Parts: sequence; C-alpha cells; structure tokens
Amino acid sequence: MASRSHRSPSPGRRRTALVSAAVAAAVALVAALILAFSPDHGTDAAPTAATPVAGTRGTPSPTTEESKPTTASPSASARSSSPKATASTTSPRPSKTPVTQPVRKASASAPPAGRIEPGVSYEGVATFYDVGNGDGACLYAPTDDVMTAAMNHADYETSKACGAYILVRAASGATVTVRITNECPLPCAPGQLDLSPQAFAKLAAPVQGRIPITWSLLSPSTSDTVSIRYKTGSSRYWCGIQAIGHRNPLARLEVETSAGWSELPRTDYNYFLSEKGSGCGGAIRITDIYGERLEIDGLSVKPDVVQSTRVQFARH
Repeated sequence: MASRSHRSPSPGRRRTALVSAAVAAAVALVAALILAFSPDHGTDAAPTAATPVAGTRGTPSPTTEESKPTTASPSASARSSSPKATASTTSPRPSKTPVTQPVRKASASAPPAGRIEPGVSYEGVATFYDVGNGDGACLYAPTDDVMTAAMNHADYETSKACGAYILVRAASGATVTVRITNECPLPCAPGQLDLSPQAFAKLAAPVQGRIPITWSLLSPSTSDTVSIRYKTGSSRYWCGIQAIGHRNPLARLEVETSAGWSELPRTDYNYFLSEKGSGCGGAIRITDIYGERLEIDGLSVKPDVVQSTRVQFARH
C-alpha cells in the first residue's frame, strides 16, 4: 500500500489550493501598492535641496508677487541696502577739544564774577551825594579823585565791587567813567549808582537829581600798579590785607602758608582777614574776575602803609 504523502490530490482540494493562491497573490499586490504610496517610502534616499524662502540667505528664486518680502521680515538684500544705524551715523561726531590760550599767570578756571559781570549792560538810576574827602566803605582812604561812585547794596556784594571801573551812560548819550569807592545803602535799589556831584554833572544838570542810566564794567588803561596795605593792628598773629589800584575787580586773595596757598575771607569793608595770622607777611596771590592770577613777594607787615608792587592785571 503506497504512503499517503504520494497520493494525488483530489479535484476538490485542487480548487481550494487555487483559491488560496489567488487570495494570497491579491493580498501581496495590495501590500505592494500600500508600500509604494506610503509617506515614509524613500526615507533612506538622499534628500533634495530645499527651496529658499523670503528672509533666508540662500540664493532666492525669481521674485513673484507672492514671494516678495514683507516689511515685517525684510530679505537679506533689503537689510544690506538699508543704512546701518551705527554710532557714526546716528550720533554727532565729538568736536575737538578747544585749545584755550592761557592768560598770563591765569588759574585753571575763572572764578565767579559775582553780580557784576564783564560784557553785561545794567539798567538803573543815577543820583549824587556829598562824597566828603573821598573815603568810603571800601576804605581806600581820602582821595582827590572826584570821578567816583557808591554802588547799591545788592551789587556792592560784600565789597566785591570795590575798585571796579564803571562806564555810565545817560539817555542823552552822555557818558562818564567812575571808580567804585563806596556803598549806597538801602533804599538804593539794584542797578542804582550814587555818583559824586562832579560825575553826575557830566551826565545831566544837578537840578534833575535823579536820571535813568545804563552802566557796564570797564577794564581801563592805566599806568598804575597794584599796591598792598595791611590794616591797622595787623601783626604776624593777625592781619587784614587790602589790594589797591587793581585794574579789574578782585575775585580772591590768598596767602602762602606752610601748607600751601590759603584763601582769605573778604569783609564788607574791603579787607581780607587772616584771623590766626597764617601767611601774614608772606607771599600774596591775587586773582581777578577774569581768572588772571598775580603773585606778590612777601611784604613786611606795616599797618596803614601803602606798599607798591610791580604787577598789574591785563586789560580786557
């Protein structure tokens, strides 16, 4: 009897086998189609070059209306053609440091000029008073100079106006130059000058008594030099120092001490005081309102004696 494995299949079984084979083939075909159209198909292949878009630095494709860059995202070419906002284009260039010509023996910076400043015209009124022997609050001592004036209290400013030369102009155009030797107390108003009778007469008839004026600071020609005077009672232990005959108003007076230059306070009677005697009899340094500084060698402490020097401030 032959074995079963060598038996020929029956017709029914052959049909079943054919149907199964057809189904398998169909399934394989469907699977192949699905695989062919899958999104993951070809992931192992070399990637293709990306198309550049607006705003990238790649080589752009031909511009169309749709591909033009918007203002919110400018293209690389648009950025490169726009002006760069650098410090050199948006900030002003610093100017060169000006070179200031030094004034003869000038300090690093000019001291405050006080209320009376060079180059400024002031308005006020002029009156006149009996000057007596010519002495006044500035304590310059009696004088034969009749072209003098008393400065109002505000502009006198604790004797800062003492010795100043003032050009006074009346409404008529008449002018006179006076030197400040006194203070006009209240009710003299700011801007007011109380002139000597002779100075007032240069501007108007004395019968007028009071006239409107304008006035300004002068730096006049002079052949005089500065003098120094020590106050009554001065010694090596206490002294008051006064400068006389200076062309321009004084801003400060200093004395040389073992610790260096020391500025002395100014009184309303026009002396600079060394309360403890520091610098009395030593070198003196004076500075005008323009910043020019002059040094004077040490002078003997001789109360009430006018001692001449060889220095004078420059004209301005």
